[in-house]
Amino acid sequence: MQGKIVKGISGFYYVYVAGSGIYECKAKGIFRNQKIKPLVGDNVTIAVLDEEQMLGNIEEILPRENALIRPAVANIDQALVIFAAAKPKPNFNLLDRFLIMMEYQKVPVTICFNKCDLLNGEELHAFSDVYEQCGYPVVYTSAREQRGIDVLLERLEGKVTSVAGPSGVGKSSLINCLQPERQMETGAISRKIERGRHTTRHSEIIPIKEQTYIMDTPGFSTLDIPGLEKEDLWWYYPEFEEYEPNCRFKGCSHIGEPDCGVKEAVEAGKISRLRYENYRQLYQELKEQKKY
Repeated sequence: MQGKIVKGISGFYYVYVAGSGIYECKAKGIFRNQKIKPLVGDNVTIAVLDEEQMLGNIEEILPRENALIRPAVANIDQALVIFAAAKPKPNFNLLDRFLIMMEYQKVPVTICFNKCDLLNGEELHAFSDVYEQCGYPVVYTSAREQRGIDVLLERLEGKVTSVAGPSGVGKSSLINCLQPERQMETGAISRKIERGRHTTRHSEIIPIKEQTYIMDTPGFSTLDIPGLEKEDLWWYYPEFEEYEPNCRFKGCSHIGEPDCGVKEAVEAGKISRLRYENYRQLYQELKEQKKY
C-alpha cells in the first residue's frame, strides 16, 4: 500500500493511506543501516502487519521532491514562517537565518506576522517595507481577531506548506483558525497520533482543504546553517545581487573593503540596514566557526 507519513513520534511513523486511514508503522532496519531517516511528508509504501490494529512496516521511501534540514520535512512546495508582530517582539536576526536556510534549499517563503492587532499600521508597514523590498511576500494576521485569514489561505491554496516559527508567536492558534477540525479527507485523524497535541513537539501534516496541506513543525529559537561558507553568504541575500557588480574587488565580502556597491546601497537606503547588520553578524559567526 502507498501512503504519506503525516507524523513521526519516537520511531513510530503514522502513514495516511487514502481510503483506508492511518497506519502506525515502524521503519525497516535497512533505513537505519543506510542512515536514511523517514521524514514527515515522505511518500512511502508499507506492508500491513495487522489490518484490525492498523499496524504496518515502512518498506520503501519513494523519491523526494526535496528535503529540509530544519524543520526536517520532505516534499514541500513552500515555507510559511510565522513571527509575532509584538509580544514577543520579532527577532529579525532569527527570521533572516530562517530565510537564508530556505534560500539555501531553494524553497519559496511567505512571511506571516501574527498578532497584528497589537501594532498600528505604520509600525506594521515598517516590517513589510524591509522584507517585501527583498522579494518576500508578507502577510499580516491576528488569530485572536480572525484578521488576514482569507489572505493567508490564498497563499496556501493547492500547496503543501511547511509552517515554522519560534515558540509563543501564536502558531497553533493560527493553524486552528485555518482548520479548526484538523480532519483528513475520510474523517478525524486516529487517536493514535493525538499524543501531546496541545504542544507541538513533532512535525505533523494538517489538511486545510482539498490539495492544500500544512506541515506544523516544532517551535525553534536558534537555527544552524550547516555547510554554508562565509564567502557564499551574500548569495542568500537577494537584495545584494543588484549592487554586487558595483564592487571594486572580486570576491568582496561586503564588510571591510572600500568601493563596495552593497555598502553604498546600504548608506543610500536602498538596502535595509537591519538586514545588512544581520548579514555582518552571521558572516562573523561563520568566520569564527571556521577556526575550529
